[in-house]
Amino acid sequence: MSWTDEKFLRLRGLADPDLDEKVAGYRHDHPELRDARSLARAMVRDLAEAKKRARGYGPTDQENKEYTPFNLLDELGANTTLPAWGYDDTLIKKGQAVFADNGLYQAVALFFVSLPLGYALLPSAKVLFAASDLADRDGKLTRRVAETGQMLIDVMGLRDPLSLKPGGAGHTTAIGVRALHSAVRALMLDPAHEWNVEEDGPPANQELLLATLFDFSVVIWGAMKRMGLELSSADRAANLYAWSVFGHLMGLVTCRDRPLTLDDVDPVCAHFGGRLQASEEGHALMRALLAEMEEFMPLGWRKLPRSLIRWLFRDADHGVHRVPDLLGVPKSAWWSTPLFVTARMAQHFDRLPDPLQPAIRLLMRKAGRFIISSYADRYSGGQAPFWIPAELARDWKIRQLPTARRARLARGRARRAVRVNLRHLKPEMEARRT
Repeated sequence: MSWTDEKFLRLRGLADPDLDEKVAGYRHDHPELRDARSLARAMVRDLAEAKKRARGYGPTDQENKEYTPFNLLDELGANTTLPAWGYDDTLIKKGQAVFADNGLYQAVALFFVSLPLGYALLPSAKVLFAASDLADRDGKLTRRVAETGQMLIDVMGLRDPLSLKPGGAGHTTAIGVRALHSAVRALMLDPAHEWNVEEDGPPANQELLLATLFDFSVVIWGAMKRMGLELSSADRAANLYAWSVFGHLMGLVTCRDRPLTLDDVDPVCAHFGGRLQASEEGHALMRALLAEMEEFMPLGWRKLPRSLIRWLFRDADHGVHRVPDLLGVPKSAWWSTPLFVTARMAQHFDRLPDPLQPAIRLLMRKAGRFIISSYADRYSGGQAPFWIPAELARDWKIRQLPTARRARLARGRARRAVRVNLRHLKPEMEARRT
């Protein structure tokens, strides 16, 4: 595949016309969904319900008389075929193992690298800010970030290549996300959002979908490498193959005729690296994400997320190292500097002893466990957008018994109370010093 500026420009101008036509027809037949925001909310609700059925866990809303299934998802799922270029179960299972075997590190990479990188692409930030409820009026994250993590688990965390076949959780997720993108396009093209189609192309266009696929694969590999965990070429190729199957199901034209390969990585990354920029939307999203992650941290560790973000982006290729500054990420905690500088030197110089490497990896695993368990505790009820399979929970040492969840929630409430009190005491202490 030849990656030229003209090709990326064509991708930028292309949405998903076949699906958009079906969604428009469905809206015509359902007057209650004529409003684009109502359509998007119905999509989110029905996707959660469909994934419950696919995974076979938890109570569904089928007995709720007020629940009206969004039948378009079932229609799309029944008519979506697997890629003609093949479906290699062995490769998919190997690609899924990259996530399942390194889940805590991948969680750190997702929340501290992949999501911020998406905020530094202006069209992506505009869509997320306006349509995904990532940043609401009080600055708190809502369910969308948790659902992003859930998507990775559904596609890569089940250790089951059948999950990407019809009826599986990964297949259902792909169809639902594709339909949700169509609803988002309808929402963003409302005149109130002043979307510039000539400059940015349609919302959730093919260029942005490709960037998102790379965020969940190639970007995560790079972050893991900076943690000292370098994947083999075979593992990276298998992981990208599995994501290509998902991309095909999700409507990516770049995955229509063949899977993406490692030869595609450098030209695609170089292109998107040149499109990074600061924006008000990106800053708002980053503030909201950072506030949520810092709330999850134990006392004394509140500044760990900002420190990890700055460390994991340092020395990244293709200009990606600029992302923390573009998004206004605060400076690292003072105590993180000697730790990360020593770890980085050890990675660059093979002969330098690396006594801190085990400590760094322990820190990464703890950070990943804090984030995953906190999202699971906060969003495990209701529609359950964040659910961890028992096998993964055991591997990642995340206790899911009700007593463990109650204890974590109690510790979280105590941390918030202490931090609120400290914020109130700080002005008084400063006044006494003066």
